Amino acid sequence: MNDSKELQDFPVYEGTIESTYVDGYIPVSYEAPHSSLLKSSTWIGMGMVLASLAGFGILIFAMGAKSVGSQENWDMYAIIGGVVGTIFLLGGFGAIAAGRKDLKAWRARTGRND
Repeated sequence: MNDSKELQDFPVYEGTIESTYVDGYIPVSYEAPHSSLLKSSTWIGMGMVLASLAGFGILIFAMGAKSVGSQENWDMYAIIGGVVGTIFLLGGFGAIAAGRKDLKAWRARTGRND
């Protein structure tokens, strides 16, 4: 059988990943190690931003119910909808910001602010 060194003869790269890029190369977003699309917190944050729409929908429902008088407890719906919508929206933006921190650090390190 062949020696294992013959089977695994790979070059060893040292330094940062940017040192191996060709000048003018823009890495593909999904495959770059600094991509925010690979972070779970980015996707969870996007889901939370979308989920905030449910809370704001409840708030709009409550305001509509107040105007036509169809719900006795419209104010409770408005409070719950506003609080849920705001918490999900702020939490979502925070999670997205946390997921993009590696990308922002890479852009600052390489000077790619496009």
